[in-house]
Amino acid sequence: MIERSHEDDVAYFIAFCIELYKNGHSKNGAETSALFEKYGIMKYLQDNFEVLHTQSPEWILDEINDLIEEEQK
Repeated sequence: MIERSHEDDVAYFIAFCIELYKNGHSKNGAETSALFEKYGIMKYLQDNFEVLHTQSPEWILDEINDLIEEEQK
């Protein structure tokens, strides 16, 4: 059996969030990754992994949308 580390779990979660956002906004992975980097979303997801990974995909997408909207102001 292959053991996963906490870092692996966080990386998988961030990849999941990128897929979730790109599919919800008809963007590609590169566009979504650039957007996440620009607005600090990847760091937010990493720093708050313990709470965020327990939420529904809909809630996570809403949270990401809200964060980006706030940063754009």
